[in-house]
Amino acid sequence: MKCPYCNNPDTRVIDSRPAEDGSSIRRRRSCDTCGKRFTTYEKVETIPLIIIKKDNNREQYDRGKIETGVLRACYKRPVSAEAIQRTVNIIEGKIFNLEEKEISSSTIGEIVMEELKTLDEVAYVRFASVYREFKDVNTFMDELKKILE
Repeated sequence: MKCPYCNNPDTRVIDSRPAEDGSSIRRRRSCDTCGKRFTTYEKVETIPLIIIKKDNNREQYDRGKIETGVLRACYKRPVSAEAIQRTVNIIEGKIFNLEEKEISSSTIGEIVMEELKTLDEVAYVRFASVYREFKDVNTFMDELKKILE
């Protein structure tokens, strides 16, 4: 691993341990040339996942988009940042467990709604209102009735 400070191509590992998310390894490294220390994360490389959008365009999977959607849905709700990250991890796990090379954005939306329903019902309705493009109050009420049942 190249040192980010002096660009020395040879550094050594001082400490290795699982990262907080459990899916990567955190390594503390030291450069013998400049003596500085830095941290690296090692993660399993997955097959790139392609998302098929509603208009049939394709784009590479971006975890950030799921995080943004969940964060917006949970805005000003009593949901901790830890719970949001845990939910995003669960959603991402479900997506990758499908073991598909291409997946539709609607499938991802359904997975997100399923997880938001258990996280926070208001966040679920917020996300559903955007995702399902509620046209009027009746469609909104239909979704609320599903939750109340």
